Amino acid sequence: MALKDIFKNKKTSSKKEENKDKKKTVKKVVKKTVKKETPKKTVKSKKLSFEGFAYRVLKSPHITEKATILAENNQYIFIVYNDVNKIEIRKAVEALYDVKVVKVQIIKMPKKRVRVGKAFGWKKAYKKAIVRIKDGQKIGELIR
Repeated sequence: MALKDIFKNKKTSSKKEENKDKKKTVKKVVKKTVKKETPKKTVKSKKLSFEGFAYRVLKSPHITEKATILAENNQYIFIVYNDVNKIEIRKAVEALYDVKVVKVQIIKMPKKRVRVGKAFGWKKAYKKAIVRIKDGQKIGELIR
């Protein structure tokens, strides 16, 4: 019985050693391949371009009689998406029109009940942003 135990121990110990050797070689190979495959990262500028995302923030300019009067005082009105905030609106206007934004005010317009014949319905709610830009600058596309 003692001889069988000796042979069993030798076999198990040799298997453990083989497994350790395999693991070491696999780890070495993986480490080498990972180092070769990963390219070096280039340092980009910290200031990100917001031009591509500006159209996800601003829907359209809101052109009314009141908006044209405000445009004389460097204030422009935009209809924006409901989930954006003042910071995103500021970045979008600065990126699209190359102006310096001084102040942003937001107005949430409520939904309204509408009647067409006998049927009743609702106009959708929306959000407006009044953007004040620096004196001397203009957004010429809105004045036309």
